[in-house]
Amino acid sequence: MLHIKNLSKTYPGGVFALNNISLSIPPGMFGLLGPNGAGKSTLMRTIATLQDADSGSVTFEGTDVFADKAKLRRVLGYLPQEFGSYPRTSAQAMLAYLASLKGFNGTEGKLLVENLLVKTNLWDSRNRSVDKFSGGMKQRFGIAQALIGNPRLIIVDEPTAGLDPAERRRFQNLLAEIGEEVVVILSTHIVDDVAELCPQLSIIGDGRILLQGSPSELVAAMNGRLWRRLIAAEELDALRTSHTVISTRIRRGEMEIRLLADTQPEFCEAAAPELEDVYFATLSEHGLTANLE
Repeated sequence: MLHIKNLSKTYPGGVFALNNISLSIPPGMFGLLGPNGAGKSTLMRTIATLQDADSGSVTFEGTDVFADKAKLRRVLGYLPQEFGSYPRTSAQAMLAYLASLKGFNGTEGKLLVENLLVKTNLWDSRNRSVDKFSGGMKQRFGIAQALIGNPRLIIVDEPTAGLDPAERRRFQNLLAEIGEEVVVILSTHIVDDVAELCPQLSIIGDGRILLQGSPSELVAAMNGRLWRRLIAAEELDALRTSHTVISTRIRRGEMEIRLLADTQPEFCEAAAPELEDVYFATLSEHGLTANLE
């Protein structure tokens, strides 16, 4: 179990990156959903002991993470939003080097690297240079290095951003496989990743936890309050002043708006809520803007 209590971090200029965040995260996949600049990466780096918080605490399996960073790092697998690799170095050689840094050498290290290459579907590309990999292959390599040593806490930060649909699906399947027995935090602004993988989630914005729960519970709470309407684009500004418009989308050349109201607005029809609607509505309630792929 990972416990985060009253965690705060302020950057120069008085910008709150984290504002009194508290979370308890059990084993399994946990989604941290929020727009760019919400504080997700700052929170991930802080949990991973890559930067210090101004106040608050993080404990994992009873260990005070800030007091014993080395102990946390021994059981941590971390895939940052961006990572580099040595040029002209094969995936197998790079993984072997990283495994040796964690104490896996000789036959043990060789078997570990081979198993990880197979698990992440990179065996056939093991002799290719990592810096020549496609975006999806690099992300699979990233999760391979994060799995060295059978970590009990895995953090993946924006892992599917920029991937094509096929690569995104492969990566989602890989995360689902490893996320059953250990704590896996999936930090992303992509709603579909969280909806498909995570039984629990938190929406973060402006450095604060805005909402948390299970996707099904959060979606169900919106039943009977979500409405849709097709409009001309020039009508949008006027409707925003009189209704709580949470999102717009273009459908077959027409603009569809989705709005929240306790009773059915004129000229609107009921809409079946999805997690994306919960996300938009939560950010709108706090005066924030979403960014989606």
